[in-house]
Amino acid sequence: MLSRIARFSIRRRVLVVATAVVGFALAGALGGDVASRLSSGGFNDPAAESSRAEDLLAERFGTGAPNLVLLVTANGGSVDQPRVAAAGRALTARLAREADLDDVGSYWSLGSPPPLRSEDGRSALVVARITGTQNEVVRRAEALEERYARPIDGARVEVGGFAAVFGEIGTTIESDLVRAELIALPITLILLLFIFRGVVAAALPLAIGAVSVVGTLLVLRVLSSLTEVSAFALNLTTAMGLGLAIDYSLFVVSRYREELAAGFEPHAAVVRTVRTAGRTVAFSALTVAASLCALLVFPLAFLRSFAYAGVAVAALAGVCAVVVLPALLALLGHRVDALSLRRRPAEPVGEGIWHRVATAVMRRPVPIATVVIVVLLALGSPFLRIDLGRPDDRVLPASADSRQVSDALRRDFGSQEAGALAVVAPDTAAAGTGSSRDRAIDAFAGRLSDLPGVARVDAVTGVFLEGQKVPVAPEVTRRFAAEEGTWLSVVPSVEPVSEAGERLVREIRGVEAPFPVLVTGTSAQLADGKASLFARIPLAVGIIAVITFVLLFAMFGSVVVPIKALVLNLLSLTATFGAMVWVFQDGHLSDTLGFTATGTIDATTPILMFCVAFGLSMDYEVFLLSRIKEEHDAGADNVASVARGLERTGRIVTAAAALIAVVFAAVATSRVSFIKLFGVGLTLAVVMDAVLIRATLVPAFMRLAGDANWWAPSWLRRLHDRFGLSETVDLADGGAGVPRPEPAAAG
Repeated sequence: MLSRIARFSIRRRVLVVATAVVGFALAGALGGDVASRLSSGGFNDPAAESSRAEDLLAERFGTGAPNLVLLVTANGGSVDQPRVAAAGRALTARLAREADLDDVGSYWSLGSPPPLRSEDGRSALVVARITGTQNEVVRRAEALEERYARPIDGARVEVGGFAAVFGEIGTTIESDLVRAELIALPITLILLLFIFRGVVAAALPLAIGAVSVVGTLLVLRVLSSLTEVSAFALNLTTAMGLGLAIDYSLFVVSRYREELAAGFEPHAAVVRTVRTAGRTVAFSALTVAASLCALLVFPLAFLRSFAYAGVAVAALAGVCAVVVLPALLALLGHRVDALSLRRRPAEPVGEGIWHRVATAVMRRPVPIATVVIVVLLALGSPFLRIDLGRPDDRVLPASADSRQVSDALRRDFGSQEAGALAVVAPDTAAAGTGSSRDRAIDAFAGRLSDLPGVARVDAVTGVFLEGQKVPVAPEVTRRFAAEEGTWLSVVPSVEPVSEAGERLVREIRGVEAPFPVLVTGTSAQLADGKASLFARIPLAVGIIAVITFVLLFAMFGSVVVPIKALVLNLLSLTATFGAMVWVFQDGHLSDTLGFTATGTIDATTPILMFCVAFGLSMDYEVFLLSRIKEEHDAGADNVASVARGLERTGRIVTAAAALIAVVFAAVATSRVSFIKLFGVGLTLAVVMDAVLIRATLVPAFMRLAGDANWWAPSWLRRLHDRFGLSETVDLADGGAGVPRPEPAAAG
């Protein structure tokens, strides 16, 4: 099949290249505005209790959790001064007249409750809820900040809340992505020139990467009209699109040059390259896509979006490397080396540094493998105490406006107004009607307000502080009334995104209620989100393991190689995940890297990193194993085939890892901490896997297994012989029916 694809690319090379150019232009025109259509949310499980309660709040009560906070700070003295109080009431009234705003209240309009005033009395809060979709809320928050973040009579106003925070996260990531591209592209180009030693050859991976990335933007544009797609997936699109295109192009172009150097004519070299390197690239793309497909089992749109982007970009990079790149090589012929820099002659087989490394490892496989495994497990040990959380304002730099408002709320206030929990009772019939219902609500609200970690409970019957009912004006509690049900607002005194916040949710859900209730809010979403993720992790890991095993068996016809690959890939990730906890959870190097450690890690990031890193690790594994198998099938014994395979691919895999590490390192310059974690973690994973694992554990394990590396039960062997996807290449001929050229006669 691959031979037919190669011959098609050769015969129709102009058509293939022209189609790619036109497709690139159309994808750019149609998908160029995709960023404006993507969601900044997607972190919640739609089926969780917190999501169902949130939907009930919107549908039945027309309300929801407050997502906008105005921090009013007096220029001097207290917010109770007549001048400041009058300005605060005027500000509240002005905000209440804004379109798409509900539930506007403030320290001055709600009867001056203590939780809405700072402990020193110099600041007070105005809270509100912006209605609409997540994107509409973010855009509305940006517009409101422009109008309200300015001085009023006797005070200054700052705008915060979750709407402002997520809006600032989105704009920060967007600008960070542009900066990352500006950093990565010139460095990548310089490295490509150094690696390929030629301008033309170095330009090919960039061309394949551009087509892959822009094509994926169009795919995301189409998907965004059908389902929710997270804007954060753009980071993965750029990083993996460029990285995989470089990997695949480097492997294909290097093999093509190798075939030309062996004396093959360009067209025969293209066919031979596609049958060898192209086959490896195709399987690698399938493996990467399969790893990312596992993200589809999670109900969070945030994770599913990375699956959409990752599968699309891996597939496009693989197709372009197997179809478009061979057409370009057929057009260029020997001109692939045009504008070349001076290149060193290739070292004779058996004399390269990677050959010597492999041979040295295979002489002492047990002690070397033992030391490396012990070191990896030690580096990975911090992962055993990982504490998962949820993104909040602290993912932003301390200089961010919305982050400063949130820091002031933590520092100066005894409550977390923006993190209020909603206890929704859609049907209160079980508590009776009239006064009996009100007494039941009073008793329930009083018990809630007496819980540790609760600052205040607002209910339809009044406001409750530490178990006591506080008289307020009827208009203050009118929003909690409905014909069939009611809801209560529980304002916490603890950090919403924390273990204390989760514990508060568990305690609220454990309080005996006089009617059925559902709990929502930031802390509830954190607890429900973690439960949803943990429930599906075994399925995701199982999918990755099964698909990877099947693909590697189909490629190599062995059951030992897939098992070894799975074990080594897991080992290669241990150090990465240990570093993730040691640095980003514990806060080591936080000043150097420029982030705020919160003692937790976003619950979705380890899952995302595992799938991406596992796919990339398997990418390099396939590159190496395919060349080892090729040498083994040509008659080399186990030791020689491993040494030659590592020698042939060592430089290429190292170069590919260096290039993709540059891309991820550029992503790590982001000012948003979970994107920084993503970039740093994957940079470490790529370097660790391509250098340490491939140079030590792979040759050690291959040496210990010996000829059993390629073993499979007889029934599986027959299955592979009939349905396997391997395409053997006779190293004694020239592919495409052209005999291998005879070496020139001496003298």
